[in-house]
Amino acid sequence: MSAQNQTGETKTRRPLPAAVTLTPAAEERVAELMRNAPEGTIGVKLSTPRRGCSGLAYSVDYVSEAVAFDEKIETPGGTFFIDGGSVLYLVGSTMDWQEDEFTAGFVFTNPNATGSCGCGESFTV
Repeated sequence: MSAQNQTGETKTRRPLPAAVTLTPAAEERVAELMRNAPEGTIGVKLSTPRRGCSGLAYSVDYVSEAVAFDEKIETPGGTFFIDGGSVLYLVGSTMDWQEDEFTAGFVFTNPNATGSCGCGESFTV
């Protein structure tokens, strides 16, 4: 991406870092989701709908069309979107995929969260 400054010189802007960093395990899970996605799916999207006892929750869903203000991250396994209205709550976060004998799911390390519920389903900023 390039732009001209006031003197007419062209400067190249370096790309901004993604709002959320996906660990290799999260990228592999996105790839697995995309391999099994319904027809017409173009990617997986992270959003933070209002719900839960702390106010906001993490939600990962399939998407079939891009939205203008969503952030788009290309991963080896497919396109990962971040809801445009959720980006401010997620900047600097890391998304991981963890599973053991009893549970499996995405786990978030979010420096913007000021609190969370006991079960980890929702958070406050």
